[in-house]
Amino acid sequence: QVQLVESGGGLVQAGGSLRLSCVASGSWISIRVMGWYRQAPGKQRELVAAITSGGSTNYADSVMGRFTISRDNAKNTVYLQMNSLKPEDTAVYYCNAQIILYNDDLYELDYWGKGTLVTVSS
Repeated sequence: QVQLVESGGGLVQAGGSLRLSCVASGSWISIRVMGWYRQAPGKQRELVAAITSGGSTNYADSVMGRFTISRDNAKNTVYLQMNSLKPEDTAVYYCNAQIILYNDDLYELDYWGKGTLVTVSS
């Protein structure tokens, strides 16, 4: 059973910084992509940033230059460094992992953490 556990959310003033962490545990062949999504009240969940096992990254335009995603493959951990936070960054942040498994054949599944709340006050 694969589990993703996020940490690092909290309350911060506008202009401040937070660092989110997400640790994956379980058994798999490989973790192809790890990423962060967020969902603000009344809005759809959106991609914030993602990183492949090889280190290629992808960012939402709204966080480009302010957020940095990184990954420690040995620790099965993905991080999101969030700087220059804005009130509009307030949301529940979810960790996502696209994981390759094996059961008579290779297949890929999406896994989600339970989320961590980030609140940015003005």
